[in-house]
Amino acid sequence: MVVDSCHGEYESCHGEYKVPGGKLLVADITTDNDRLASVRLSGDFFLEPDDALEAINQSLVGASVAASAEELTERVRRALPEGTVMVGLSAPAVATVIRRALSRASDWGEHAFSLIHRAPEAPALHMALDEVLTREVAAGRRGPTLRVWEWDRPAVIIGSFQSLANEVDTTAAGELGVEVMRRISGGGAMFVEPGNTITWSLIVPESLVQGLSFVESYAFLDDWVIQALGDMGIRAWYVPINDITSEGGKIAGAAQKRLDGAVLHHVTMAYDIDAERLTRVLRIGREKLSDKGTASASKRVDPLRRQTGLSREAIIERMAASFGARFTLTADDVRPDELSAAQSLAESKFQDEAWLHRVP
Repeated sequence: MVVDSCHGEYESCHGEYKVPGGKLLVADITTDNDRLASVRLSGDFFLEPDDALEAINQSLVGASVAASAEELTERVRRALPEGTVMVGLSAPAVATVIRRALSRASDWGEHAFSLIHRAPEAPALHMALDEVLTREVAAGRRGPTLRVWEWDRPAVIIGSFQSLANEVDTTAAGELGVEVMRRISGGGAMFVEPGNTITWSLIVPESLVQGLSFVESYAFLDDWVIQALGDMGIRAWYVPINDITSEGGKIAGAAQKRLDGAVLHHVTMAYDIDAERLTRVLRIGREKLSDKGTASASKRVDPLRRQTGLSREAIIERMAASFGARFTLTADDVRPDELSAAQSLAESKFQDEAWLHRVP
């Protein structure tokens, strides 16, 4: 998807940015001859003294529309009156919202999301559905989609660039009936079990993350998760680049892939995982457990079950409800043509030994 930019003569543009863990920041700007001609920031943040807002606005006038985030951030920092207090925003956040306005980024409220939650399916089909649905969103044949995964068997899913031999004990995996798959996104290996793992994909047009750096897009697309966990009484926070954690340990890990103008952002959350099995299958399993607050491999990785006291099904239902309360979310399903394409791709690509062993 190509997003028009706000770079022309006497053009007006609008951008919004929900600061992860902070407040909504809005920018209305005009440009003239590839320079910022006027800037008006607003939002539900807190800022003292009052004249700091106008100082920030004026600091950005004259900046090039091609200015980097670092340059815009430095302009804001230099202009802040002594003793300025900013709550819910920051100088880098101001730079981000300006860049989103200049790139004419879309906002969450502009999109209607579909919710797909199907019966348990094979790991290879899940990998293929992610790729097929992302390409459908990129082509405009499907709107933004939130898909909840149900696993029909235990599996290890390694990142696109990980070494199979370094990450997985394939002999142990075979003995334990754990299927091994490679996904299209980067990042680390994930161990999943039916009924013990919560996995979803959020597939959006690239316009939604326009103006954000790759790292910023992770926090931006996970912010609703932080809020949903808060609704369930869990104080969680984002840890760059791709983790969500709480006082009880790591809760989730995310990975992304950009395809033809759409963003695939998928997340796996630990509800109640068999840590002993995990460490037998993953060669670096003990290190992976160390940031989940688990000292012994005989224990289970169960931050969501332990911290919420809720069933896995109830957590999924509450998270979907939290998303739907903030944005437009309608129940949907995979279309027959999408399912057929995914089934073919699962067989030709994700079940192919050449794909699995592409990094030996």
